[in-house]
Amino acid sequence: MPLWLIILIVGVVLVILGFPLGHLLLWIGIIVLVVAIILGFVGRGRCRT
Repeated sequence: MPLWLIILIVGVVLVILGFPLGHLLLWIGIIVLVVAIILGFVGRGRCRT
């Protein structure tokens, strides 16, 4: 299971339970997801010759 998905799931659970730390984990998960997508596109572009 990808790291960003684990962080998002834990963040959502904490938000539902009322912990303010959940919002931080949601943002971190979204940032990790965006970085992974960008690196995937950059890596795919580099492999083409």
